[in-house]
Amino acid sequence: MGRLLFIIGVFAALPACSSDETLTAYGAQDTNWRLIQIDGTPYGARAVLRFSPGGAVAGLAPCNRFNAVQTAPYPWFALENVAIIRTACPDLAHEHSLMTALDEMTQSETAPGTLLLSNKAGREMLFHATE
Repeated sequence: MGRLLFIIGVFAALPACSSDETLTAYGAQDTNWRLIQIDGTPYGARAVLRFSPGGAVAGLAPCNRFNAVQTAPYPWFALENVAIIRTACPDLAHEHSLMTALDEMTQSETAPGTLLLSNKAGREMLFHATE
């Protein structure tokens, strides 16, 4: 009986009849994710990601806004078709570190209020949910 309950619990945790197998369907949708750290170091500027149905990603970098598509199935992560306007500002170095790190991320994990992006080389980006 315990095994049956475990199997039912696994199915109950899956998104209900969703064709979206991306991070969006696994807890990231309709939340503003503020970047807190890159590789354990506090991020010294404002950066926010927002995931929408269909894999659309909207981002706010320190100097510019950007859009992308994330279609890799969870827990994998890959931003594609990144479109950003290059406007200069005093935080351009922070923006460059953000965009470089995002490009290198290959895995994702979600927990209530937390999003972690990482890669096999040990790089990590920690985000917290904001209003």
